[in-house]
Amino acid sequence: MTDEDRIVHASREIAADPHTIFELIADPAQQPRWDGNDNLGHADEGQRVRAVGDVFVMTLKSGQVRENHIVEFEEDSRIAWTPAPPGEQPPGHLWRWELEPLGDGRTKVTHTYDWTGLTDETRVHRAQQNTPEALTSSLDRLASLAESAD
Repeated sequence: MTDEDRIVHASREIAADPHTIFELIADPAQQPRWDGNDNLGHADEGQRVRAVGDVFVMTLKSGQVRENHIVEFEEDSRIAWTPAPPGEQPPGHLWRWELEPLGDGRTKVTHTYDWTGLTDETRVHRAQQNTPEALTSSLDRLASLAESAD
């Protein structure tokens, strides 16, 4: 398997401005509302991401807890994090969101799952389940929320 096979993308246009969309992504308490994998349980309020180095905590539906380390951040434009069990180093997979304003209140949103750095072989099967269709499901749910917020 090549590195190219370990990077999955999906994009779509959303009829909302970048700020509206970014608020739904950068606020972990909102993420379970648009999670197309139906994997996220809940996150406490007040964890809105503001910079590289921030860490937010998410509880999965399975009850497992993940610390999500922000590794890329540009307000209303780009955010990426690497999840890890509490107190552990991230095992090498990354979730990224990129927003490109198109004008007239429309935004191109690209969602990426990158597991090129995954070091834990026990996670490979789960990583392979993150297909473009799964990412598109999150984009579609995000679009529904963002478009109804405007």
